[in-house]
Amino acid sequence: MSASRRSGTTDELGPDEPEQPERDGADLLAALLDGMDAALCAFDADGVVTHWNREAERILGWSAAEAVGRQGFAGWAVRRADAGEVEERLLSAMRAPGRQVHEFALLTKDGGRVLVRTQSAAVRGPDGRPAGVYCAFSEVHAQIDLERSIALSEALLEDASWGVVLVDVDLRPAVVNAHAARALGAGRTSVLGRPLGELLAQGVEELEGALTHVLAEGAPPGPTEVWVSVRTPEGERRRCWRSGFVRLASPLAEEPVPLGVGWLFQDVTEGKQAEQEAALLRFRSNQLHRAARAAAECEDPAEAAVVHLDFALAGFADHALIDWVAGGAGAGPADADESGPVRLVRVAATPSGAPGPSVPAGTSGMPVRYGEGHPALQCVQRAGSVRASAGVRPVPAERVREWATARQWPADTVHGLCAVLRSRGRTLGVVTFLRGSGRSAFERSDAVYAEDVAVRIAAALDLGGALGER
Repeated sequence: MSASRRSGTTDELGPDEPEQPERDGADLLAALLDGMDAALCAFDADGVVTHWNREAERILGWSAAEAVGRQGFAGWAVRRADAGEVEERLLSAMRAPGRQVHEFALLTKDGGRVLVRTQSAAVRGPDGRPAGVYCAFSEVHAQIDLERSIALSEALLEDASWGVVLVDVDLRPAVVNAHAARALGAGRTSVLGRPLGELLAQGVEELEGALTHVLAEGAPPGPTEVWVSVRTPEGERRRCWRSGFVRLASPLAEEPVPLGVGWLFQDVTEGKQAEQEAALLRFRSNQLHRAARAAAECEDPAEAAVVHLDFALAGFADHALIDWVAGGAGAGPADADESGPVRLVRVAATPSGAPGPSVPAGTSGMPVRYGEGHPALQCVQRAGSVRASAGVRPVPAERVREWATARQWPADTVHGLCAVLRSRGRTLGVVTFLRGSGRSAFERSDAVYAEDVAVRIAAALDLGGALGER
């Protein structure tokens, strides 16, 4: 059955009047209408259905043979109560310029209801007067799904409070939303097409590995936390991004063709740093508790001090030293020698060549040859902690050795922290913690921990006048 109704007869045509061109044109029109993805129908000026294609049949179930020739939709494709309003909307296109858009419910052949969106426009005759109306319609839910997809894409790329980056198969950003651009420290257009290594100083290998895995195997089962260092005009920023990945494939190909990876991330740096700090505090508190229990079993006060030192070193520093003020227990700078400089004598130290437990330094009583302005001497003079560093950025090895040697510290030392040993209101000495290359500088929270350790070491050394006995 053709998708259109043919009017008129051919009996009046003589043998010399061929009808083939007209029939071929009608058949071509019917074929074109049937081959379109949109549901199409047409009405003449009286509202009679003249065309009905296969997509209209698929949506409503009525065939072209059942639809063509009917007067409007009343009683079969629309409820009779709604027929007048629907017909008025459709035929009003003959009197209005341009395309008219409406939404209303149609009836399927099996009695169901389908909400459709129609676009109708007038069909003009040879004389320019309205000769009918053609109407294209589709199920509203399909249109809504498309609009929702577009709205979601626009919202993700414009208004989302997390970063969205579409990475192509070469692992280069192809689309970046405003939040992601701010997180990367650049403009939305300036990051497009650039290798990730130009945007990130650290963590790029891990991130590219995750993107490559998603392209090859698909999305991971859950979010991934990636630590990166972002290059900015102000310097590098260390950030933690909780990331999710989805593989993008072309919906137009029979076999999935990868288009890239959708990368969504949130900055969770502050939360992760808080978790790390809380875990560090728990660990350090546990170490101090274990050290106190172990030191309680020591009969020698110096041995108890060394026990405290070894427990404090775990995860905190590479080396440690204990120096006490020359002159015996309770001697402070003024007590030792009011007219001369402060002299410090080595009590215990960790091995300088390799990791190992701290050991007493002997009983020679010879002062350590610290130069003027040494952090340990400043610590005694100020009765407070002192931090020192060879430099925050990577420092040449030769310069590090010179800096450490001048302070009588192991040659690989880069950062030092001195905390004063005080007990019962008296300055007894200094405990020094040292970190080598590859370790971060001591921070204020580290100084607080070192001061807590110093109090415990001082109490152990001052027990029973231990320094005076030595």
